[in-house]
Amino acid sequence: MRRVVIGISGASGTAYGVRILELLQPLEGVETHLIVTHPGAKTLAHETDRTLDDLKTLSDVWHPIERIGATIASGSFLTDGMIIAPCSVNTMSSIAVGAASNLLVRAADVVLKERRRLVLAVRESPLHLGHLRSMTALAEMGAIIAPPMPAFYQRPQSVDEIVDHGARRILDLFGLGGDEAQRWKGI
Repeated sequence: MRRVVIGISGASGTAYGVRILELLQPLEGVETHLIVTHPGAKTLAHETDRTLDDLKTLSDVWHPIERIGATIASGSFLTDGMIIAPCSVNTMSSIAVGAASNLLVRAADVVLKERRRLVLAVRESPLHLGHLRSMTALAEMGAIIAPPMPAFYQRPQSVDEIVDHGARRILDLFGLGGDEAQRWKGI
């Protein structure tokens, strides 16, 4: 059984986290663990027609943000890693300094200390030097900084197509992007 932890924080772009959950749900042998911050739930309600209950049904296991004693807070609980999409600068900065004040940050900290894959879909622009230093520190710790940058070579016709491509590129980092992902074919 492969296990992937999915975090959704309060940055804009909750559609990426939703799409990642949608893409993982039908996969045999993949178990998803979901954590949503309080600002993430508010942003979800503002940006989409989805509710937190909708996301709970898309995941195999939902963990309340306050449940610091959850399975995913321990390195002995084996996972393939974690995706935070979207990842707010607040969450990113907390992870960078090890300030594990909630389950999302603690689970990311565990993934880093166990040398597992941590992918942060950081959603902020422009970036100041403090943001860049936090990103550098995280990259040095082994995290993958993967801002969801839209690609246009596949000539997307909708926002949903842009989100789908970004979500699949993030899942590619776990070998779970699928054959439906539109890939660069060269020119």
